[in-house]
Amino acid sequence: MESKFDKKQNMKERLEFLHFYSQWVKSVPNEVWSKQQAEFIDSLFDNAKNFPLTPEKYLKSIRR
Repeated sequence: MESKFDKKQNMKERLEFLHFYSQWVKSVPNEVWSKQQAEFIDSLFDNAKNFPLTPEKYLKSIRR
């Protein structure tokens, strides 16, 4: 059975993205990229509030 997921291609794409993003971070002022990072992190915290499981239920489910 052949998997449709190509690990090597996935790794290549991830590395290309990291290279692209690191070049972008180096090319823009700190205020620009740090503001975007802060917005992203804040959105993760906001979204976590909408997670349907309590932390206890989540931990119990992954222990199974």
